[in-house]
Amino acid sequence: MLNALVLCTGNSARSILLEAILRDRSRGRITTHSAGSHPAGRVHPEALALLNRKGHATKGLRSKSWDEFGQAGAVQMGLVITVCGNAAEAGCPIWPGNPVTAHWGVADPAFDGPRAAVATAFEQAYAQLYDCADRLICADISFDDTASLQQLVTHIVPPQLVLV
Repeated sequence: MLNALVLCTGNSARSILLEAILRDRSRGRITTHSAGSHPAGRVHPEALALLNRKGHATKGLRSKSWDEFGQAGAVQMGLVITVCGNAAEAGCPIWPGNPVTAHWGVADPAFDGPRAAVATAFEQAYAQLYDCADRLICADISFDDTASLQQLVTHIVPPQLVLV
């Protein structure tokens, strides 16, 4: 089993989406958490609505600081994925155990705008993150093989999608 941490600045949208996708798609092979460098303190309502529409469980999803995972006694991560440029560039903590790292940058869907535009942005972010998660989960590698895992996640790049 692989422990994964998904990071974003606010931990309210993209990281929450990927946490739910990986948790549900991996069928217990990946224990997934998410956090933010500057957590918003709430999960974006559109993220919760979208995850519910897609059939994901949303109970327990919450916006939290990455400090929770850098403290003594915290779950040791085998994989840390950033999904926004700010989190990738923010001096990430040194995670115990030297986990595999990746950056799967996706545009922030949580912006002020017309509801339809925000909903479309969330759909696009979800589709991109789902594709990345699917490539990780379907890869024919052992998650214990850190060299192969690092090579795989480094080459997973979110597809550029345009939803009509």
